[in-house]
Amino acid sequence: MLRISAAIAIIIGFALLSSPGRTANANPEPGQTWNQWLGPNRNGQISGPAWPEKLSGNYVSKTWRMPLSPSYSSPIVSETAVFVTETKGKATEVVRALDRKTGKEIWAVEWTGAISVPFYAKSRGDWIRSTPAYDGKNLYVAGMRDVLVSLDAKTGKENWRIDFVKEYKTPVPDFGLVSSPLIDGNVLYLQAANAVVKIDKNTGKVLWRVFENGATVFESGAFSSPVIAEVAGKRQLIVQSREKLAGLDLITGAVLWSHGVPSFRGMNIMTPVVLGDTVFTSSYQNKSWLYQISKTPENYGVSELWSNTAQGYMSNPVVIDGYAYMHLANQRFACIDLKTGERTWTSKPYGKYWSIVAQRDRLLALDEQGKLLLIKANPREFQLIDELQVSEDETWAHVAVCNDEIFIRELNAIAVYKWQTPKPNAAGN
Repeated sequence: MLRISAAIAIIIGFALLSSPGRTANANPEPGQTWNQWLGPNRNGQISGPAWPEKLSGNYVSKTWRMPLSPSYSSPIVSETAVFVTETKGKATEVVRALDRKTGKEIWAVEWTGAISVPFYAKSRGDWIRSTPAYDGKNLYVAGMRDVLVSLDAKTGKENWRIDFVKEYKTPVPDFGLVSSPLIDGNVLYLQAANAVVKIDKNTGKVLWRVFENGATVFESGAFSSPVIAEVAGKRQLIVQSREKLAGLDLITGAVLWSHGVPSFRGMNIMTPVVLGDTVFTSSYQNKSWLYQISKTPENYGVSELWSNTAQGYMSNPVVIDGYAYMHLANQRFACIDLKTGERTWTSKPYGKYWSIVAQRDRLLALDEQGKLLLIKANPREFQLIDELQVSEDETWAHVAVCNDEIFIRELNAIAVYKWQTPKPNAAGN
């Protein structure tokens, strides 16, 4: 059951004054917010002011930090608030709205929602993983026990809730609900209920449920998150289950095309990257592929344009000028020419995981060891510009970047940094 803190009147009063929806609008300034998994464009790329040329030397300074219980969800950033999730006491899931300027709590809600993941995944923890989605009015949060909750972003009041386990008599996913919801107008898409679902975001009504997975621990659930793109002349939902890559009709849910993606134990984690009529993906302990999607009067076709031995894992790549920059399962960073499939360079080993944000020809990566890396997107060589240790805690959640602010979800806190060019001192240095 949803519980709001005892000081509800005070919290709501404060929320009306500094609420995340107070100045929110459907089209905030470019680069100002981070509203979903992989950011405003769902591809890890942002616009906004150019980034400074360095990280160290007082180019990055901490604004505030708020201790929290563990989570892997990326922070969601509105024009006035930061939304975070956490798993408290191995039993309860919590969602908080924090003032963007100060970190002061605006509201907090919680519900029973923890699970215990399989033993071979224990090193990654049992806490919440899915990144919420925000539409300027409401926040949509997926909990580990296969539930989706809509919350009023001003007050934290619950609008509606779907318990997919109760609704469809499906088991709780072994690894929890990991996929992150996608907003498209008045509907949501999500890989939940051991399938793909379309939901009326205003009422919580499930409009269709399709593309059901198998029942074994290596088939059920999903690690990937959906995207929408126009492919082969049709706007469609691109999804990756633990076994297949597919395009679904947005209206009916009909499977337009599908293709098997080999992986170890169904570890298809990457969110598919769509480039024109092609889709790029990579899986754990296997390969990377570029698939061509075509359309005839009768049906769709899928053909493999190339494959590469580069093995992706949990990190999503960013694509700049036809080159995919991606962190691999072997802890190296690589650049792949998407026209040819050639790996143009591979770096030395770094961390186990990177979350990457790109702007123009710059990449900002956060590894799981709390280190930020600023990299030039150069297809000819790996070019590290600067690096900075920003946390001694683990940092597996995807970094969020909004104009000159960097939002880092440490395993046990949220920290916000300001990124700026240092002012010269009195001597002019």
